[in-house]
Amino acid sequence: MSDIAIPAEEAVEGAEKKRSRLPLLIGLVLAIGAGGAGFYVMQSGLLMGGGHGAPARVQGMPDIAYVPVEQILISLPPGAPGRHLRFAAQIEVARANAAEVTLLMPRVLDVLNSYLRAVDPAGFDDPGAMTRLRAQMLRRIQIVTGEGRVRDLLITEFVLN
Repeated sequence: MSDIAIPAEEAVEGAEKKRSRLPLLIGLVLAIGAGGAGFYVMQSGLLMGGGHGAPARVQGMPDIAYVPVEQILISLPPGAPGRHLRFAAQIEVARANAAEVTLLMPRVLDVLNSYLRAVDPAGFDDPGAMTRLRAQMLRRIQIVTGEGRVRDLLITEFVLN
């Protein structure tokens, strides 16, 4: 077998030696420190928020308002998955801008009506269609109302029948 033989005393002595726990403790301390640092960075807005433009953390409800968009009924062309599209939404705005956006609602309805009539109805079956439509409508509303007034568009009804 092997020409080198380990004396029995040395073999038992090496097996009884305990492994050091220092690397485990150092790893644990570093993991806790990294977790704490990551929590601080995310909570303070240093990452993915930039500090500027991030919504202020307020107890209770944020300073927002929702402006309702009247229901829009659009006739779809022949061969579409349905005959009509029924659409309704809410526009999320800062409370201070709610009156201005409400005043501009006829223009918002016009731009939404024009856009929805121009969309190819065959695209409604695509799984990503709602996200794409929402982004396009939001951008058009932001252009009509002016930059910084509208935060988001919440689609409350999108029915093909």
